Amino acid sequence: MKLRLTLCLLAATLTSQAEVSLPKLFSSHMVLQCDMPIHVWGSAAPGESITATFHDLTNTATTDATGRWSIFLPAQPAGGPYTLTVRGTNTITYDDVLLGDLWFASGQSNMEMPLAGFGPDTLVEDSDKEIASANYPDIRLLLVERDTSGYPREDIKATTGWATCTPASAKDFSAVAYFFARNIQKALADKKQHVPIGLIDSTWGGTPAEAWTSMDTLGANASLMPVFAAQAEKTDQESTEIRLDAIDKQLRAEGKPTTPDRNWHPNPDSWRPAALYNAMVAPFTPLPIKGVIWYQGETNSALNTVGLYDKLFPTLIQDWRQHWSQGNFPFLYVQISAFASTQKENWGELRDAQRKTLSVINTGMAVTVDIGNEHNVHPANKQAVGERLSLIARHLVYGEDIVSSGPLVRLAYPDHEVMHVWFDNAIGLHAKEGSLEGFEVAGPDHVFLTASAHIDHAAGADSITVSSPSIPNPQYVRYAWANFPRANLYNRANLPASTFTTLEPPTQP
Repeated sequence: MKLRLTLCLLAATLTSQAEVSLPKLFSSHMVLQCDMPIHVWGSAAPGESITATFHDLTNTATTDATGRWSIFLPAQPAGGPYTLTVRGTNTITYDDVLLGDLWFASGQSNMEMPLAGFGPDTLVEDSDKEIASANYPDIRLLLVERDTSGYPREDIKATTGWATCTPASAKDFSAVAYFFARNIQKALADKKQHVPIGLIDSTWGGTPAEAWTSMDTLGANASLMPVFAAQAEKTDQESTEIRLDAIDKQLRAEGKPTTPDRNWHPNPDSWRPAALYNAMVAPFTPLPIKGVIWYQGETNSALNTVGLYDKLFPTLIQDWRQHWSQGNFPFLYVQISAFASTQKENWGELRDAQRKTLSVINTGMAVTVDIGNEHNVHPANKQAVGERLSLIARHLVYGEDIVSSGPLVRLAYPDHEVMHVWFDNAIGLHAKEGSLEGFEVAGPDHVFLTASAHIDHAAGADSITVSSPSIPNPQYVRYAWANFPRANLYNRANLPASTFTTLEPPTQP
């Protein structure tokens, strides 16, 4: 009897090993990237012949010694629905597969925030109305489950698979990504272009950029070594907080006063360098995509880490592009908004680091400093965020001749008692509601004071002159620098100007 059971178990194991399988990111209702080679991959028994058929395309491969196989099919235009079939000793079939544009949406809680919000005090504007109208059969959604790993994974954690965009599937999906896709699809439809949109929501609130960057890239960049020291400091803090939490529970049980809320991060694993890249990004890198939309930065705004972001964020972008191996795909991101954070954080410096990242090829930044909530780090107006990201995509990716960005500082120079400031995207500079606010100037001592600013339309070009009677010889100027600034410079397209400073940080030894 025992021998029979052993043989049955062995046969079941061998059968399981021989079966063809694909990563869980494949399912019915998915979107595959159009106009790029179609990549299908997975595992089976070593030496097994695998055939993939999609639409009217077929190709075969043989698994290697480790049981892995990989098949490419020729690029195809947008369309569908089609069926994807993979055959070996068994057959797997995915129905209702579309060819379209596939966007990878990632970052922390402001990208993660679903249409239904995070609770009664943190809702998306008009949430109920937006959910009820979220019927878009050619927008497809894949919600990735949170996970961490100490090494790059080949597959994601268990998932419910791809879903057609309906009120039921959209309510728990990234609001920013949804509004982005809805606007893109409408803009393409207005040009008589039918392109399905696929969205991958791979997000985790309260996480730093280094957790989303691969270890090989972090380890190879000496300028980023301080992120490991910051992680060690965070780990020590977490250990202390865990002990204090246990003490608080005991005090509560005894009816005694407890210590104030310490904003303890519930999962220290999600802060570890590369932990989220390994589990929530790496499994997707064999999959061709149209580009990335990203909304993150608040967690890197602490005074001991914010100075690294101008190096860390461009490194993350280059890291993802390297691992995806499909060139400099579009990387569109949101500049963090405005929030009355503590003096232990510098949101102005973080926003300026994001502005500087526009020097990286094929990137675009949506400015949102004007839609922040002073007392809630999660602004409700996610519609504007998605719309501004979509404007950038329409211009940078889809080739529309539109203004997609607010004013971006180009040049500033001192002229006796004033600073002259010139901007790109400056047609129609104006102050929204009242006179210009948000400008500061500093002299050689680098001490900034509030300044008066005026729009100068001389010679047909829009620029700003900035001055302060307290600083007779200004050398530097900055704008919208406070964590929650009063700033109101816009262009004719009613897009807000970005935070900036002309005072460069001291050179690191």
